[in-house]
Amino acid sequence: MLDKIKTISQSVSSSIIAHKSKVGKTGEYILGLDIGTENVKALIAQVKDDQLEIIGVGRAHQQLTDMQAGAIADIAAVVGNCDKALNQAEQQSGVSVRTAVIGIAGELVKGTTTTVRCSRKNPNKPLDIDEVEQIIKLVQDRAQTKAKQQLVWELGGKEVEIRLVNSALVNIDIDGYKVTNPVGFQGKEVVVQLYTAFAPMIHIGALERTAQELDLDLLAVAAEPFAVARSVIGDDPNASMSAVLMDVGGGTTDVAVINEGGVQGTKMFGIGGRAYTRAIERDLGVDFLQAEALKLSLGTHKAPPQKVPAIEKALDKTLDVWISGVELALGEFTQLDHLPNRLLLCGGGSSLDMLMNELEETNWYRGLPFTRKPVVQHIQPEQVVGIVDKTGSVTDHTFITAMGLLRVGLDTLNQDNSNVGSIREKIDRMLRA
Repeated sequence: MLDKIKTISQSVSSSIIAHKSKVGKTGEYILGLDIGTENVKALIAQVKDDQLEIIGVGRAHQQLTDMQAGAIADIAAVVGNCDKALNQAEQQSGVSVRTAVIGIAGELVKGTTTTVRCSRKNPNKPLDIDEVEQIIKLVQDRAQTKAKQQLVWELGGKEVEIRLVNSALVNIDIDGYKVTNPVGFQGKEVVVQLYTAFAPMIHIGALERTAQELDLDLLAVAAEPFAVARSVIGDDPNASMSAVLMDVGGGTTDVAVINEGGVQGTKMFGIGGRAYTRAIERDLGVDFLQAEALKLSLGTHKAPPQKVPAIEKALDKTLDVWISGVELALGEFTQLDHLPNRLLLCGGGSSLDMLMNELEETNWYRGLPFTRKPVVQHIQPEQVVGIVDKTGSVTDHTFITAMGLLRVGLDTLNQDNSNVGSIREKIDRMLRA
């Protein structure tokens, strides 16, 4: 089976899996489409052996009404923005790409690790693939019920339809003994830990419609914090990376916790870069574009000196709320004895110097189960496993989510092109069923 999450299976419904004729072979192309609140980013990559080479990059700005808390609010406008970014990437790469991985974000995307204990009626019977499939299906069903109940509570009792977008095996124990492939083992109690991410159908439907309007074949839809986690985990079966990942976008902050190479869960809350701009807009009585310019000028030391104290005061208030959101999100990872002491950030919202300084220099972490003060840094493109930029345009942490989507695509292509008869392949396909 999978060793922790070293080979992660993307779980997407059959209706959004396409283009399987020659996938995973050198010369194939993948589009990673990061539809963010502030910008759309498009990366075109070519498969070269066991890695991807980025050969086209595009970016288009989103208007204020196009997105709401990380989710699509105006499909037509978003399609137009995606088309601009895609055209830029295609012109640079010289190829037209139809196979795409698109990210999904927003407060209503729920990703968590669910643990289920199963007592077997006949502990002397060796586990077979059919029984493993039944156990995994049970875990997925329980996770879906839990996610749906959480959404109903958050929406004040309103029922919503949800769909599984990603699923990855974290751990399996049999009678307290950790195994990487349970088939053939005997035992009474099987404990399965499975990471799952669910999203409302209305959000997934908007992404599918966007892909349809762009004439794209959806290889996968990925929860964006999961994609960021994939970008830094890689495929080394002996890797034991532990870190807290934060993707600070325009409308949301996505948090993922990796423990010993396994995604323990993902959390999202609706405070991103635009919240800081809104604070300046409100406190200084300027319009949104002026507020955005003032926010950016603070980082470049070009802000009018007489306005700097007011700008910093407005940002400080939002920063306090954002830090509280981080504390609440990390406080929900109660299944861990302690949190990893490494914080890796990406996304345009994390470019704010005050935000990085707050994480690096204050004692915000004291109420959380860190064993020591966390080390804080941005994720750099060269840290993304299995992806190389050939354009020279992917230069900083703002592209990491889009690179993570490419990584999810590479994982999916490798699974589609692997040995169908192997035990590992059968379990991979279970998680995507």
